[in-house]
Amino acid sequence: MSKTPALITPTRPAEPRAADKSIAPSSLWQRVALGGIILISLFMNFFRLGQNGFGSYYAAAVRSMMDNWHNFFFASYDPGGFVTIDKPPVGFWLQVASAKLFGFTPVSILLPQAICGVLSVLLLYYLVKRHFGIVAGLLAALALAISPISVVTNRNATIDSTLALTMLVGAWAVLRAAETGRLRWLLLCAVITGIGFNIKMLEAYLVVPAYGLLYLLAAPKSIWKRLGHLALAAVVLVAVSFSWIVAVDLTPASQRPYVDSTQDNSELSLALGWNGVERLIGGLVGAKGGPSSNTSTDATNPPGNPPGTGTPSTKGAPPTTGNAGPTNFGGNPTGQQPGGTGGSGVINGSSLEASPLRLFDVQLGSQASWLLPLALLGMLALAWQGRPRFREDRRQQSLLVWGMWLLTMGIFFSVAGLYHEYYLTVMAPAIAALFGIGLVTMWHDYRQQGWRGWLLPLALSATVAEQAYLLHAYPAWGRWMIPLLVVPGTLAVGVLVCVRLALRLRLPERSIRFLVPALVAGVLALMVAPTVWAAIPILQGTESDLPLAGPSQKVGGIGDGQTADPALIRYLEAHQGHAKFLVAVPNSGMADAIILATNRPVMSLGGFLGSDPILTTNQLVALIKHGTVRFFLLNSSGGSQQLPQQPGNRIQQDGFAGPGGSQITLTTWVTQHCKMVPTSMWQSSSTNSRAGRSGFGLHSSTQLYDCATTH
Repeated sequence: MSKTPALITPTRPAEPRAADKSIAPSSLWQRVALGGIILISLFMNFFRLGQNGFGSYYAAAVRSMMDNWHNFFFASYDPGGFVTIDKPPVGFWLQVASAKLFGFTPVSILLPQAICGVLSVLLLYYLVKRHFGIVAGLLAALALAISPISVVTNRNATIDSTLALTMLVGAWAVLRAAETGRLRWLLLCAVITGIGFNIKMLEAYLVVPAYGLLYLLAAPKSIWKRLGHLALAAVVLVAVSFSWIVAVDLTPASQRPYVDSTQDNSELSLALGWNGVERLIGGLVGAKGGPSSNTSTDATNPPGNPPGTGTPSTKGAPPTTGNAGPTNFGGNPTGQQPGGTGGSGVINGSSLEASPLRLFDVQLGSQASWLLPLALLGMLALAWQGRPRFREDRRQQSLLVWGMWLLTMGIFFSVAGLYHEYYLTVMAPAIAALFGIGLVTMWHDYRQQGWRGWLLPLALSATVAEQAYLLHAYPAWGRWMIPLLVVPGTLAVGVLVCVRLALRLRLPERSIRFLVPALVAGVLALMVAPTVWAAIPILQGTESDLPLAGPSQKVGGIGDGQTADPALIRYLEAHQGHAKFLVAVPNSGMADAIILATNRPVMSLGGFLGSDPILTTNQLVALIKHGTVRFFLLNSSGGSQQLPQQPGNRIQQDGFAGPGGSQITLTTWVTQHCKMVPTSMWQSSSTNSRAGRSGFGLHSSTQLYDCATTH
């Protein structure tokens, strides 16, 4: 029998929680490396934080929620408590608390997300290290610290980074539950996941299959006890998840804001509809109100009683006859974000068809998939380490968590019909964990006999090819970044292949002396592109309600660059009188800047995109007659900036009858019965040159109407 080469060691089952002594760094080196990674995360998340503001939509909501406990609890978008935001409140409660402590500034609003980003890096390091050793933990932490989509989300007012940290805490709890079989850890995981639901609704449930499968297969209890524990945990999960929803829906509609992005004023509908099923099957960007319905408004409700005004409101569901917003935010400027919807941040089923390869395409891959090939092959290498021993092998337990996490989210993002790129933030921890785990696992396999030794050079080759493909879509960046990637990457793969062949041919051991340096160079080369993509928005100072990593898209996103015209603000404040609302506008895109500038109640008549059936025409007339609202800021160009049409609502009181009983829109009534205010009285000369929210903000055709004469 021939002698085994020195580099090759016999294969044996991995010991649970055992670090690889051959590559384990010293404690000093470990602390220095971890400290460096944390410094990288701190720089990425905090450097020039808030330099370009904080977007507009969620910031306006945070400002409103600071005013009183009513707005705080119900997540009111506007100070008047007229309509909510389209998310649960817990993530924004952290922003409100920060703003209360440090003042309402861009930094205070963005601070909770930046902190969550750093904590996620630390927690991921701990979770990976305890089962796979220091090197795997450091690699995973570094991958997450430079993940482009994670970095831009950590610096944004959106709350996906908060949800990602919550998911990681849930993973910690369920791993403890699987190791010990103790019910309390499983219930803690259920509570944490329920809190996650109250951050981003059903998005938090994407990790539930991973949690449940781990406990079912690995907990050291009988099968009946495991099933019983899981059933009890499910009850706790549902109770915590839906507690706030039940509280809101049981509150009379007249005593709370209207639930945004719903047709029936229900948080349950929001969770299961717009933030649930419609994310899978939705295909029309802008149809936030949901599918059209032929149900007319509830005629039993008296007119003139919208939510937030102290009198009963309608809960009917009239149809929405058109989108209040555009079907595509922005475009695709030459040389910028290739493919799909450009810099919109909105994925539409018509622009990226459902496909298992969607995550590798430029539009999504440039945000989160730079290291995905290596993570997938690393997961495969770990799965083939031996027969399943989930109850004994801690590493296999980790494989269940990270593998199912990645698989479930990969399926969702491959088939979903409507979502934003920054949702990929919750997928980044699994990619980073499997990247670190995979490298260490494949390094072990490479140093042993068997066909699995070829997985490491294959994984490096596939990852280099994917990154080169992504960079090729950006010629200005790719012409200098691709060589930085391909040259060391090819060198590393070449050395690995040659050494592997040399061992098979029994060549001298000195032929492998460049193995480790070449591998390190190859891994570092893989880090260059995602690091640059994460840093570009920081250095360019871009900020958007729809964050994107990489080169600036130079197109208007939701809330980008919108400011309130000082002349408009002065006029409205001078003439508001006793009206509760400073002004009424079709959608939140025209309300954001006014709320941020004044902190006065602004009525967003159609919710976020203008498609919510909040008011009937009768109710609007009654509000005007009672002096609740006086001014209306409308876009006279028609189409997307008009108020939502209210079919089946004829105005038949006080002489305001529609001609021939035809359907009268809110816009039509205002423009026909209210006085147009000359633009010279309320509009600055520079207003026409300023761009508001793309498709939503103020334009040269915007007109102000005064309805005081209709009282």
